[in-house]
Amino acid sequence: MSDLTRLTIAEARDRLRAKELTSVELTEACLGAIEAAGPLNAVSAGTPEKAREMAAAADARLAAEGDAAPSLCGIPLGIKDLFCTEGVASQAASNILSDFKPQYESTVTQRLWDRGAVMVGKLNMDEFAMGSSNETSCYGPVVNPWRAKGSNRDLTPGGSSGGSAAAVAADLCLGATGTDTGGSIRQPAAFTGIVGVKPTYGRCSRWGIVAFASSLDQAGPMAKTVRDAAIMLEGMAGFDPKDSTSAELAVPDFEAMLTGDIRGKRIGLPAEYRMEGMPADIEALWAKGADMLRDAGAEIIDISLPHTKYALPAYYVIAPAEASSNLARYDGVRFGRRAALGAGDGITDLYEKSRAEGFGSEVQRRVMMGAFVLSAGYYDAYYLRAQKVRTLIKRDFEQAFEKVDAILTPATPSAAFGLGEMADADPVKMYLNDVFTVTVNLAGLPGVSVPAGIDHDGLPLGLQLIGKPWGEAEMLDIAYAMERAAGFDARPDRWW
Repeated sequence: MSDLTRLTIAEARDRLRAKELTSVELTEACLGAIEAAGPLNAVSAGTPEKAREMAAAADARLAAEGDAAPSLCGIPLGIKDLFCTEGVASQAASNILSDFKPQYESTVTQRLWDRGAVMVGKLNMDEFAMGSSNETSCYGPVVNPWRAKGSNRDLTPGGSSGGSAAAVAADLCLGATGTDTGGSIRQPAAFTGIVGVKPTYGRCSRWGIVAFASSLDQAGPMAKTVRDAAIMLEGMAGFDPKDSTSAELAVPDFEAMLTGDIRGKRIGLPAEYRMEGMPADIEALWAKGADMLRDAGAEIIDISLPHTKYALPAYYVIAPAEASSNLARYDGVRFGRRAALGAGDGITDLYEKSRAEGFGSEVQRRVMMGAFVLSAGYYDAYYLRAQKVRTLIKRDFEQAFEKVDAILTPATPSAAFGLGEMADADPVKMYLNDVFTVTVNLAGLPGVSVPAGIDHDGLPLGLQLIGKPWGEAEMLDIAYAMERAAGFDARPDRWW
């Protein structure tokens, strides 16, 4: 594998502008890495011809514009399969969308291509973004490039953006898009030792992204460093009149605002995140993170988010409810796979057979849960009550941010676990992986996972920073200071 693929976005940008390498060379290096990384199963659809065309166009633009070219010009990126990309398979990792090739481009990917970025492939994920281990995909599970010391066991890269996380961690691309509904950017980022940003709800357009839970979904960048994530976020964000939830706000130059000077910043540590049975490695890393920020000049303050314990149950009422509504369109008539009918079958048989064949078991489970909580007689008891809890959780954060500038928590309750380890267990055990992340989606806040240490098995661990609404710049600056203090530079050994 070429060392070019190990470059960060910022390093590659500077070398491209200095004419020390070309986008074509960089893209070919990534395409070679993808070809050699079959065992990871991170790429669901390679796009080598499209990548070469885009790279050649980027080189021409760099030659014409020089340093005035956008920061992402010529940078090879991977795109999560949830984003619609014109003429390229966009299946949301589901059989019900087999052979779907959109004739349009999602707003986020169009913004990236307008800035000269290069698409090297679509990336594997959990079906319809429903999962925490990337084991629900119709393409099969993604394998984490990291392995525990002395073990050959395949580990999960996390989910649902597991293909994006694995591709960035294994140097198959320089950055990748992800989506985060309950932690699906931050959890896989923590499991693979990279940076993942979930922006404020409304910062990035949802138009052209296959919907899971519309009030929770948000696109964001996954990259090797905080600086790279800042560069990508600026390229992805912006107002979109096609998305009614898109915020008409100016997009800051997030990279320019990375100073690392956090003297006087107040960082909150929520008491409710000290979960019973938390692994010692996670507890120690959280304390170490607080010390690093304190040493950088920040003030550490104990805070309370009293409704945190209700976040998971509320999330797993609201998200399936919205999913059941969004996925109703896949009925074998308007969208998606159509089942073959037998003699005497009617329209109801068509609906039932098409959805049974097209949806995997986890998606079926969540659709049924969602239909149940929205049904007559249960709506008030479940869905309406969950929305009230959501309001209380949002209020907790509003009150906390009157005292602090950001909140520090663990990103996950453990390091990466083995593929298949939870597959046959109670699904609630899998849902518990989202315990530190779902509150951020329920409140619509920005969050970032930063790699900050290694556990006793040699696997990466991440810390999460939660920022104020529209406060990505301040949040990323604190993350930048923590990244520099942590000095995390570990990489997975190449076994694939």
